[in-house]
Amino acid sequence: MTSPTGTTGSRGTALAVLCTMQLMIILDGTIVTVALPTVQSDLGFSQGGLSWVVNSYLIAFAGLLLLAGRLGDLIGSKKVFLAGLVTFTAASLLCGVATNQGMLIGGRFLQGVGAALASAVVLGMIVRLYPDPAEQAKAMGVYSFVSAGGASTGLIAGGVITDALGWHWVFLINLPIGVLALVAGVRLLDARPGLGLRAGADAVGAVLVTAGLSLGVFTISQVSEGHYGAAELGAYGAVSVALLAAFLVRQAKAARPLLALRIFRNREISGANIAVVLVFSAGFGFQFLGALYLQRVLGFDSLQTGLAFLPAPLVIAVMSLFFTARLTARFGTRRVLLTGLLFLGSGLLLLSRAPVGGDYWVDVAPTLVIQGFGMGLAVPAVIMRAMSGAAPADAGLASGLNNTAQQAGAAVGLAVLATVATSRGNTLAAEGAEQVRALRDGYGLAFVVAAGFVFLAWLVVFFVLRDTAPAAGSGADGNTGADDGNTGTPGARDAVDGREDPVHDTAPAPLVMH
Repeated sequence: MTSPTGTTGSRGTALAVLCTMQLMIILDGTIVTVALPTVQSDLGFSQGGLSWVVNSYLIAFAGLLLLAGRLGDLIGSKKVFLAGLVTFTAASLLCGVATNQGMLIGGRFLQGVGAALASAVVLGMIVRLYPDPAEQAKAMGVYSFVSAGGASTGLIAGGVITDALGWHWVFLINLPIGVLALVAGVRLLDARPGLGLRAGADAVGAVLVTAGLSLGVFTISQVSEGHYGAAELGAYGAVSVALLAAFLVRQAKAARPLLALRIFRNREISGANIAVVLVFSAGFGFQFLGALYLQRVLGFDSLQTGLAFLPAPLVIAVMSLFFTARLTARFGTRRVLLTGLLFLGSGLLLLSRAPVGGDYWVDVAPTLVIQGFGMGLAVPAVIMRAMSGAAPADAGLASGLNNTAQQAGAAVGLAVLATVATSRGNTLAAEGAEQVRALRDGYGLAFVVAAGFVFLAWLVVFFVLRDTAPAAGSGADGNTGADDGNTGTPGARDAVDGREDPVHDTAPAPLVMH
């Protein structure tokens, strides 16, 4: 079978390139987690300073996504993607040879810059690569597995690599993968011309949103560190909110906005992206704290910690790659998403009850299976839902918004949950509790908060998103036809009465992300 974008084989290889980069990005957000104790010992990080090995990456990533998407419009998605790939790979080398704290944190920040450039345009490129709804649903399943399973896989890989080769190799492993992806990407990715730099970018808006998101994540991450007083942190938080508010005002008035606010008139896109923020807040924060729980409470080493997470990515892979597309074709994304969120939240609640002297196979592994089942259902469904409400002209805008929601959710979720765990643990320790018990109770409370994020996402989906009828004739093969998996494809229908969505009918084509 062929399409306007090329043969099935070439499109499959191009999809593999895009997903390989996305996998490296997602892996790098978590692969260092298991190696953090070794990094701390080797480079002499304080506990507070160690958090910046993760935060510097997330701040750059979340803060630059919208600007990176706009650059994709101006100079072409392929150029921006490849620039991100080169930056990310070079920064990985810098991290891998780091001999002091400054080099490592700087390298991590540059990795975040490269990740933002590449990730901002990936979804839009997949939509163009697979315009057919049935094939697009399957491609989104692969992408969603990479997004959901990559974080868990990073924990496993981090443990194996750290134990066998040392922490430097959790970064150096990106070099051969990045070079191969670059060679393949140059040859296979579609080089569509951009609007040209003369079309202009909203530089003021880019500065406002980047500064606002970055300062917001920084403020939340510092709550439990003790370096700043409450008044100082309150001032930083107020400035962050003011910057983001100014960004929204700017977008309403700018001739060529980074984020066309009209997209938020679509309740499907708005509701789905709120759910994305909440789900990724819970998921990414859990990955970070779960690894610390296994190491500091149950006494696992790096390799044991990585292998302990294996049930989650295995279940996510099975669900994302083989079942979720079929289930969404039969029941619709809303029902599948609601079911997945219930399982994910329940798994987090069960894990919060794990005792200090818990048994992995009794207290941890079953919860990872339940969470993996929930993530395997929820993440592909919520990403498809966030994209399916967009008209073809808005596919790039929806892609950039969805990626921003994912990374902002991950950054804020990590900061909030780490703050909850640290604050609770410190309070109990000050009251005379045993250190291990204080740590366990801190992590347990953070897991309860993460479950709260998930159940809040369930409420948003239940009350905001609408049921859509599965495609006529869609079957077990996952061919969704014209169902609600139409990820920004022509002919997307209103979910209630079958008419064209009026937002899509009246909105002009945006000069935004591809």
